[in-house]
Amino acid sequence: MKQVAVLGSTGSIGTNCLQVLDALPERLSLAGVTAHRKWRELADQTRTTHPRWAVVTDESLRAEVDRTAFSSRTELLFGESGTERLCSAPEVDVVVSAIVGAAGLRGTWVALECGKTVAIANKETLVVAGPLVMELARQKHAKLIPVDSEHSAIFQALQAGQAREVRRVVLTSSGGPFRGRSLAQLQHVTPADALAHPTWNMGPKITIDSATMMNKALEVIEAKWLFGLRDDQIDVVVHPQSIVHSFVEFVDGSVIAQLSPPDMRLPIQYALTYPDRCESIAAKLDWRQTFDLHFEPPDLDAFPSLKLGFEVASRGGTCGAVLNAANEAAVARFLAGSLRFCDIARACRAALDQHNFDATPTLTELLRLDHWARQEVARWA
Repeated sequence: MKQVAVLGSTGSIGTNCLQVLDALPERLSLAGVTAHRKWRELADQTRTTHPRWAVVTDESLRAEVDRTAFSSRTELLFGESGTERLCSAPEVDVVVSAIVGAAGLRGTWVALECGKTVAIANKETLVVAGPLVMELARQKHAKLIPVDSEHSAIFQALQAGQAREVRRVVLTSSGGPFRGRSLAQLQHVTPADALAHPTWNMGPKITIDSATMMNKALEVIEAKWLFGLRDDQIDVVVHPQSIVHSFVEFVDGSVIAQLSPPDMRLPIQYALTYPDRCESIAAKLDWRQTFDLHFEPPDLDAFPSLKLGFEVASRGGTCGAVLNAANEAAVARFLAGSLRFCDIARACRAALDQHNFDATPTLTELLRLDHWARQEVARWA
């Protein structure tokens, strides 16, 4: 029986994770949950699942939160210290890092310091501090198992061969709601347009990232550090059906892909039960039905964010932290109506060009630049 802590349990990944846990009571048990501001939803979750701990990470809500709304069997904690206590608890075997954005770094870091398995859905952790995170995992004999559907697919496909036999990995992208549009056609899209994803049901930040293809840029950077790849071993292809979640090409020309309907419960379950597979509540492909699989190269002119991802993966150092923070700030401004859609990539480009690059930064320096980049984008016009 694995004891699981879910960081960000009220988000899309978190709620799907709780469904997986509920379906596998003989294998998985919920030890703790966290949320930033959605404490009422968190309280509802505790009354259903009765975890030992619940954490409201926004310390300012301490006086507002009604403790009686939570399960009587659940200890309520607050702030970063509460997250650290949950992630370091000896009873916890697996930490699911499902917090969106750079805010997910701290919990992941603490879990790795304690030598735990981290099921990582928070790509920003590796974008911001990939080399440091992977080195910490190596030193502490901790495990990082990907939850993102693309990286889970690569993780599964890589088991068909050895690292030295890999020619390249190819990340698939749905293309988002604006696939096929030119840069000129994207100049006046609205937040409502960008939030209408054709395949996946995700939170607003990730959905906007899909529309700009910044999500794929971040996944390119994540893949480099997570799998120890060279720059020339990573590629992206647009696949609107979202059935092939990514694939690996080996040196002999064999291509191993992972296919399934777009349902995040499958990669979540695989990360939690690895190395075992078991019956899943995730949707299954119906091979009795006719369907087509379409692939096309991405348009880097219309979606310059993806080009930034390849550049940042190549440069490394402080670039990942700056790109991620600048993008988070730019997306927030776009959703608030103070920045145009096409200006998201331009603001990120400006922040990258203006920052003082360091090839081997410390975690402290990365966090400082995260703050700096957000301020730069807030002032950018």
